[in-house]
Amino acid sequence: MKIIPVLDLMGGLVVHAVKGRRENYRPLSSPLCPDADPFAAVEAFRNLHPFDTFYVADLDALMGLGYQNGLVAALRTRFPDIVFWLDQGLPDAGEAAPAGVVPVIGSESIPAVARLQRMATRDWILSLDFFDGRMKGCSEILAQPQYWPERVIVMTLNRVGSFDGPDLVLLDRVHRLAPDRVLIAAGGVRNGADLESLESRGVHAVLVASALHSGSLELSRLGSVRS
Repeated sequence: MKIIPVLDLMGGLVVHAVKGRRENYRPLSSPLCPDADPFAAVEAFRNLHPFDTFYVADLDALMGLGYQNGLVAALRTRFPDIVFWLDQGLPDAGEAAPAGVVPVIGSESIPAVARLQRMATRDWILSLDFFDGRMKGCSEILAQPQYWPERVIVMTLNRVGSFDGPDLVLLDRVHRLAPDRVLIAAGGVRNGADLESLESRGVHAVLVASALHSGSLELSRLGSVRS
């Protein structure tokens, strides 16, 4: 099971994402690092394990408050051996993401299936964003798995930072729709038992933040952890 740490960036700081309520997010306070500095957060995660992939949510961009491309580019420069997955939604015309990142585009940012069909075949990741079982954005995307890219995140926003456990029913549903896709779970993961349950269902990777910061996911006891 591949574990991918998460950095939720707002106003240049790492924030603690809880249940998808972005208006309530506050700067990170964690036993792992002294403050909400993104560079310190990456170092803290890497002190736990040599992770080679990080997921970055540019919440400013997702909320229409501007792009944090300078910060993301600086992270890439500081950590050239890390692959950064970057979720900024659909970029505005003329607003290019920093070079070298893998774009993540969430369903909440895709207005229609036609837009999904027109997307270039470049390397990108689709995030199916759910809240309380309902998909955000164009729900018709679920009925068109033939247009999904190779990698798909199942993001249960209402479980992010909740320690409620992953939404296994939802993950099973998406897996049945596209069993040939690389499935990535996000939201609710608490411990090694959750990872085992996800892996047994064909989930390839998981996005994690709170369980790493809290210590409830003890990497030293997980012999199959991959960076």
